[in-house]
Amino acid sequence: MKITVIGAGNVGATTAQRVADRELAHECVIVDIAEGIPQGKGLDMFEAMPVEGSDTRIIGTNGYEETANSDIVIMTAGLARKPGMSRDDLLAKNAQIVESCVKAAYEKSPNAYFIIVSNPLDVMTHVALKATGLPRNRVLGMAGVLDSARYRTFIAMELNVSVEDINAFVLGGHGDSMVPLPRFTTVAGIPISELMPQERIDAIVDRTRKGGIEIVNHLKTGSAYYAPSASAVEMAQAIIRDKRRILPCAVALEGEYGLNDVVVGVPIKIGKNGMEEIIEIELSDEEREALHNSANLVKEQIEKIS
Repeated sequence: MKITVIGAGNVGATTAQRVADRELAHECVIVDIAEGIPQGKGLDMFEAMPVEGSDTRIIGTNGYEETANSDIVIMTAGLARKPGMSRDDLLAKNAQIVESCVKAAYEKSPNAYFIIVSNPLDVMTHVALKATGLPRNRVLGMAGVLDSARYRTFIAMELNVSVEDINAFVLGGHGDSMVPLPRFTTVAGIPISELMPQERIDAIVDRTRKGGIEIVNHLKTGSAYYAPSASAVEMAQAIIRDKRRILPCAVALEGEYGLNDVVVGVPIKIGKNGMEEIIEIELSDEEREALHNSANLVKEQIEKIS
């Protein structure tokens, strides 16, 4: 397997390191326009492989020749949020960045699967779909895995239990309108409603929606990268190893959940063919309305760049 990571910033570099540490590919290529940065970080990571016991070869480059014939392309390049910025503020500039980078990568690797991490994520996944012309099973957005991980983390903190015992997922757009689903959230099979009062559930849901900006406000000069990179690599691993995981990912909907012509987070089965199935769960009227409201906000963003 060969994996390309576009962007050698915090998210991209950490993603490449996780790919190499897990030995998910025989070669991992890091692409960035900043001269020397991907080369230096790539060499530094490669020199760590004897210690990690991994034979993944890491190459840094400023062009796309070295990315040819990649199996998976993980798109992380783009402007990061700063305090006071919303994901929407990044819309126009990052759309240009994602379109140009994805097109360049697709020309060299027309058979690749694309995992999009750049923000605003749902819209950037839409941009990547249009730029490549690929079917929806091969262009996926990372958001739901990350949002669900944050949701599970906050539940573990509240209950003082292992994160491994928490099953939960988040639907909708990657932003303040995301839709955590407490009704489908369990701890070792026990519904969360039996373990904490509704007011604490509501507080955790609210914190999940604001999870990204909470990190931004702490860092002040950038945004999250450890959890986003772990989430993207979990998706890549599911494809590479044909795990057929059920993960919440941003995908283009064609009638599922009553939605069309929009990219939004829903549970999917992800394996060697990318998105192999969209899992339609039965939502309450309130949950369905929240999902549709979130999707409409994504549609508005798509229209802005169209």
